Amino acid sequence: MQRRLMLLDSASLYFRAFYGVPDRRATPDALPNNAIRGFLDMIATLVTDHAPTELVACWDNDWRPAFRVEAIPSYKTHRMVEGTDGVEESPENLTPQVPVIVDVLAAIGLTRLGIDGYEADDVIGTLTVGAHGRAQVDVVTGDRDLFQLVDDQQSVRVLYTAKGGVRAPDVVDEAYLERKYAVGSGAAYADMAVLRGDSSDGLPGVAGIGEKTAATLIGRYGYLAALRAAIDSGDPALKGAQRTRLEAAGDYLDAAPRVVEVVKDIPLPADFSAALPTEIADPGVLQRLTEEHDLTTPVARVLKALQLD
Repeated sequence: MQRRLMLLDSASLYFRAFYGVPDRRATPDALPNNAIRGFLDMIATLVTDHAPTELVACWDNDWRPAFRVEAIPSYKTHRMVEGTDGVEESPENLTPQVPVIVDVLAAIGLTRLGIDGYEADDVIGTLTVGAHGRAQVDVVTGDRDLFQLVDDQQSVRVLYTAKGGVRAPDVVDEAYLERKYAVGSGAAYADMAVLRGDSSDGLPGVAGIGEKTAATLIGRYGYLAALRAAIDSGDPALKGAQRTRLEAAGDYLDAAPRVVEVVKDIPLPADFSAALPTEIADPGVLQRLTEEHDLTTPVARVLKALQLD
């Protein structure tokens, strides 16, 4: 049987669940549970529809790693709580639900992995590369940043949930990248993203270089390093305002790849395993959490999908 590894960009999914699932607490003083319920329902749907043999809920142990801030100080600054040193803004009713998600995953026996000093994207990148040649990989996310991992030869694709959610995600492979962005590989997408920038992450990009122009440049030169070599060598195809802008962005282009490119070689815990559970890890704790947070239906759905019911 072919091994199929599913990697969840957890924060992307539970934020979507929080905003997409109604808050229907039994009493106003009860802990909100819409993100918990929605996240568990997503896992149940994904396992049922795609039948992974391994699954990891990848976690942001550091949502704004020091190495990225050092490279581009504006990285995610707009998401920080004002007056704090690196605290991420989060909806008041979502924050207390995240520890419950952690506890429920542990009680079921589903693997969750975060590494101090790194984002979930870096965990996903490391696990993806580690699976090359041994498993098909599905990365589940609502974030385009992870398109850079798409690799048909290594059977890596992204299930992109931004529009259709987990029930009808866009399946992002190299043909999708070519069709949508006019770049033919995940690596080319990353280079295009450096040029284009991303205001949602505080990345300015090269002034005057939008997505289409960025894709054209990467399409012409193949990758960012070749484009930069062409700039330095005086390639006559680069001229006028475009050349001026690219030359002026030299410092940014030196730093931005360290922010955009996911890390692919994080040391993993010695006892790490992505295997699906063959039995409920802690039935007593799972029962308590289910009762305390009114999770009967979503927990039952997950257990059924995992064939643990």
